[in-house]
Amino acid sequence: MDKKTILFDFPEGFKADEIRRAKLRGIAPDAELIFQDNNEINQDLIAKVNILIGMPRRSILKYASNLEWLQLLSAGADLYTKPGVLPDGVTLTNATGAYGKSMSEYMICSVLSLLMDFPHYRDNQRQHQWKSSGKSRHVLGTTALVVGLGNIGSEFAKRYKALGGKVIGVKRTPGEKPDYLDELYTADRLDELLPRADVVTLSLPSTGETQHLFGKEKIGLMKPDAVLVNVGRGTAVDTDALSKALYAGKLYGAALDVTDPEPLPAEHPIWDAPNTIITPHISGRWDARENFERVFEIICTNLSRYFDNKTLINIVDLSTGYKKND
Repeated sequence: MDKKTILFDFPEGFKADEIRRAKLRGIAPDAELIFQDNNEINQDLIAKVNILIGMPRRSILKYASNLEWLQLLSAGADLYTKPGVLPDGVTLTNATGAYGKSMSEYMICSVLSLLMDFPHYRDNQRQHQWKSSGKSRHVLGTTALVVGLGNIGSEFAKRYKALGGKVIGVKRTPGEKPDYLDELYTADRLDELLPRADVVTLSLPSTGETQHLFGKEKIGLMKPDAVLVNVGRGTAVDTDALSKALYAGKLYGAALDVTDPEPLPAEHPIWDAPNTIITPHISGRWDARENFERVFEIICTNLSRYFDNKTLINIVDLSTGYKKND
């Protein structure tokens, strides 16, 4: 194998200290390792790189004439699957498996807050009002519809099941039902499943199939006392349709860690919608220590597999935006 040039384009908050750099050098002792540390990547540098690990500017990739493999730090890969972003023949891998635990905790926290009517009590507290809403519910006896059963959705389903809820899973392709699901269906059954759910969670990538999947029609199929949680990509939900449903009382509440557009404009009415939680895309931060460690292990695993001539893990299908075999 010819000597390879590996560029580590780590953003702020995702630095490889000297111990980790030594580990990377040990995996690829004969390669040239360049740690860019968030400085600007120029055309001359990117042109000689064979392996790029990080979240590079898409505009610079057209000059990556020798690039063989791009390893992302994120699970979402949609920004890099668009036609023309990557040179032909480049293998794209993501960090699926790194963020499920932290993002599922965010989802559980959001669901519990909405079912217990915490946003209402937060508003009461600001107004110094000691007053019950009379609407608190518990997970036990409720049904969660988990749309998207990758690492994130599966981790949430396990936790919801452990709390005593019923869990129905929806995935793109057929498969065997795991023990943590009560029922499993493919996406073509979504319309008939929505009226059964007290909680609907979305952890979907941004693809043509998922664009505004939850618009007026599907939101209208949900129970008026149901809640919606979205942590995947904001484009899966029509923000205007969701906002109108919340204000009209056609949906009880929502938790959004992602929105469309993103960032959410300050003047959008959904900011003030009843029983709504909005956070700025923080459920899967890569600078959280636990997430950093899991991403770093994925990087090391794939580098080892590359130099051992083994198939990489987490290869993304550029035509679908999903990890291959999902």
